[in-house]
Amino acid sequence: MNLAEHIRDIPDFPKEGIIFKDITTLVGNAEAFRASLDQLQERFADTGATAVVALEARGYIFGAPLADRMGLRFVPVRKPGKLPADTIQQDYDLEYGSNTLEIHKDALKPGEKVLIVDDLIATGGSAGATVALVEKLGAEVVGFGAIIELSFLDGRSKLGNIPVESLLTFD
Repeated sequence: MNLAEHIRDIPDFPKEGIIFKDITTLVGNAEAFRASLDQLQERFADTGATAVVALEARGYIFGAPLADRMGLRFVPVRKPGKLPADTIQQDYDLEYGSNTLEIHKDALKPGEKVLIVDDLIATGGSAGATVALVEKLGAEVVGFGAIIELSFLDGRSKLGNIPVESLLTFD
């Protein structure tokens, strides 16, 4: 299945000059959504992961069902003040600002193998921050998966030697 046919371009969102790659048309089509999860599961089947960590909010759309399919735990990474127990934080830069992400201090065990999932990798800011959070807890990132990669922003370079799997790449 050609997943690119199910991605809609939204010009000038969230600000002028940006062409937003909208995944709502992909997840709104049951066959395309299933195909995207099938492809992620296939690419990460042999990683030995014990947990899927996903980023708020669109990463949850793919991360939670992927964790379920693979029989893994699901761990959410959220914006500040949204998780109820003790957390650690990581700041990061965006293409048009900065932000912070949090994870529960007890979400991962030292030595645990983790897949990180998000809908998109662009500049790599939130992806790199999530890697840093996972590593602060002593876990190992064994892969990063995204539906879309904006390769012209070179976000994968912020992930070092972590294997990156993107289902669609836009130059």
